[in-house]
Amino acid sequence: MTSDGEEQTLCLEELARTSGEWLRAEGPESDIVISTRIRLARNVAGFPFMTQADDDIRRQLVDSLRTTISATDCGQHLQFVDVAALDDIDKQLLVERQLISRELAQSEGPRGVVIGEGEHVSIMLNEEDHVRIQVLHSGLALEKTWEQINDLDNSLEARTSFAFDEELGYLTACPTNVGTGIRVSVMLHLPALRITREIQKVHQAAQKINLAVRGLYGEGSQAMGDFYQISNQITLGCSEQDLLDNLAEVVPNILGYERRVRDLLCRDNKAQLDDQIARAMGILTSARSISSEETMHLLSSVRLGVNLGLVPEVTIATVNELFIHTQPSHLQKLHGGPLKTAERNVARAAYLRERLNS
Repeated sequence: MTSDGEEQTLCLEELARTSGEWLRAEGPESDIVISTRIRLARNVAGFPFMTQADDDIRRQLVDSLRTTISATDCGQHLQFVDVAALDDIDKQLLVERQLISRELAQSEGPRGVVIGEGEHVSIMLNEEDHVRIQVLHSGLALEKTWEQINDLDNSLEARTSFAFDEELGYLTACPTNVGTGIRVSVMLHLPALRITREIQKVHQAAQKINLAVRGLYGEGSQAMGDFYQISNQITLGCSEQDLLDNLAEVVPNILGYERRVRDLLCRDNKAQLDDQIARAMGILTSARSISSEETMHLLSSVRLGVNLGLVPEVTIATVNELFIHTQPSHLQKLHGGPLKTAERNVARAAYLRERLNS
C-alpha cells in the first residue's frame, strides 16, 4: 500500500481528472443500472465501538488496519488516504465519487480510506464501524461483486479478529447492521417511471419486501437525476445469498417496468419526449451559468435520449461521467481552488459546453 503526503495529493488530483470504471457503462443492463455496490460492516474484536473510542484508540485502529490490509493479496494495489488531513473540497470529492460516506467526511478524529485501482474497492476506516468494506462494479453484477468482497473479507479476517457472536453474527455499532453486516445496493436510472409518476409503485412494492429506495448518495439523499438506490433493509436472520437472491429477483422486474413505460412514452408522447430531450441538450450545450440541480435534471433527460437513440452523438459513459464531474467539489478541484456558488455555475456551464460540443 502506498503512503500519505505527495502521493495522496496525486491520487486526489487523478480522481478529479479521470472516471472510475463503474461509470463506464460496461456492465450488464448498464442502460438502466449504473452500478452494483456491496458494503460490509466489521469491528475489530477487543476494541470499543467508535462512539466509545478516543483519538488514541482511533489512531491505533487506523494504524493496525492499514497494516492488516497491506498484508492482503491486493494490498500493493491500494492507496491510503488520510481523510482527517483533507480539506473540505477533497473530502467532498471522495463523497461525490462514492468512495466514502458523508458520515466519514463529516466525523472527527483519525480516520481514512483505502482505495483500489479503478475504484472498485474502497475500505473506510473509523466510520460508524471500525471497517466498512465496499466493492463497486458497473451495471448489474451482484454475484461478481459479492465474490470479490467476500474474498477480501475472508482475507482480512484471516489476519485480524472481528467482533462476532455465535447467535447474532457480526456485531456492529448500529443494530440495523447486526448479523451479516451487509448492505447490497443497485443504483438505477428510472426517468420514465418518474415522468409518469409510476415510481411511487416501486417505493411501495419495495417496502413490502424489506427493500429501501434512496437517492444518489444513500440514506437521506434525494433522487437527483432520477437515480434510485435499491438496497436491503434487513441484515439479521437471513444469509448473504438470500439477500443477493432477493435483489436478483426484484431488480429485473423494475428494469422491465421502466422499459415498458419508455416504450409507451415513445408510442404515445413521442413529440413531447423529443422536445424535452432536445431542449435539455440545447441548454446543456449553450448555457453560460447552470446549477448542479438543473444539470442533473437535464442530464437525466439526455441519458434517456441516448438510450432511445435520440442523441447519437453522446455516449452513456460520457453522461455518467458528467453527472459526477459537474458536482461542486469536482469542479473546484479541476479549477484548482475554491469557487463561490455563482462562479461554480459559470464553470459548470463552460465544462458542459466543452464536453458536449467537442
